[in-house]
Amino acid sequence: MKKLLIICLLLLSGCSVVRIDTTSIDNIIGVVLSKDNTLYNQMGKGYKYYIPRGVSYMGSNDYNEVLYSNGQYYYLYIDVISYYHSVEREYTTNEDAYYSSVININDKNGYLEINKLSDDRYFIEFMYNYAKIEAICDYDSINDIVLNASYILSTVKFNNNVITAMLDDEFLDTEEKYDIFISKKNTSDFIKLDEEVN
Repeated sequence: MKKLLIICLLLLSGCSVVRIDTTSIDNIIGVVLSKDNTLYNQMGKGYKYYIPRGVSYMGSNDYNEVLYSNGQYYYLYIDVISYYHSVEREYTTNEDAYYSSVININDKNGYLEINKLSDDRYFIEFMYNYAKIEAICDYDSINDIVLNASYILSTVKFNNNVITAMLDDEFLDTEEKYDIFISKKNTSDFIKLDEEVN
């Protein structure tokens, strides 16, 4: 009776489970990138994205971020300049690569190219939605990295206001020139207060 009640509850609640066939790179990309993902748990300068469970954030340097999962490092690059200027990059499939494909899903473009480096080392280069993930891995980790990278790249969202403020020439020209070697002749209130206390 309990099992019947649970089954009815699941059917009536509208819950659905989507299983992704992770044995096919094409299937992973098609299923994950076609969803409209609005999740995010990581924020950068003018963008945000979602790091799936099992992937750890290691650190960043401007628009370059290092992620880690199961002994593999992922290098995430966010191309805010190309996004701001709506630059579309052309990619030609590489017939010599282990895997090479042009991606055009949900009006976002990119590519996935996997090249064999040595007997059991592969270089993954996955670009989508003005963001790119690179990783070097063994053969057995390729599909896991493509799955995690698909989730990350599909969730990259840009904040137009912040990016415009950061990259707009007029905004950047509002800086005031200040020379610390020119005598001010008057001290600030903070210095006067400090002298009074001492």
